[in-house]
Amino acid sequence: MPLLSFDDFRAALPAKGGLIGLDPGTKIIGVAATDPERMVASPIEGIKRSKMAADAARIFELYDARNCAALVIGLARNMDGSEGPSAQRARAFARNLLAIRDTPILMWDERMSTAAVTRGMIDHDTSRARRAEIVDQLAAAYVLQGLADRLRAAHSERTS
Repeated sequence: MPLLSFDDFRAALPAKGGLIGLDPGTKIIGVAATDPERMVASPIEGIKRSKMAADAARIFELYDARNCAALVIGLARNMDGSEGPSAQRARAFARNLLAIRDTPILMWDERMSTAAVTRGMIDHDTSRARRAEIVDQLAAAYVLQGLADRLRAAHSERTS
C-alpha cells in the first residue's frame, strides 16, 4: 500500500479503530494514539531511536496492543509549504514502515506542533528537563488530534 492522500486514507479506515501518531525526530520518535472512536489523541511514549527494525518492532507492538487501524506520521513542512530534509526523512521513515507492514499510512502536516506544545508547557511552568522528556510525545498527540478532528469534520460534511 502506498502512502495515502487524506481522501484515500479516510476511505481505507474501518468505522472504528484507533490510530497511532508518530513524530519521527532524529533522536526520539514521539508516539500518540487515539481511542477506537478517534475522538481523543493521547501521548503514549517516546521511543529512543536505534535501528529501524527495533523502532518498527516497538511501534507495531503499540499498534497491535491497541488494535489500531492505521498510522499517521508527522510531516515537517517548511513554513512556505515546501519540503526540506526533515520531511524527506519522515517520508523515508514511512516507506521503511510500509516495507515491514502493509498498513494505511497518512503523512500529516506537523508545522509548528513542537512549538505549540512547548509554549503550552512553558505557560504551565513545566521544567526544561520535563519538557525535553515529553515534547515528542505531546507533539505526536497534537498532530494526531488535528487529524482526528479533520476526520470528524469530513464525516460531518459527508453526512449533512
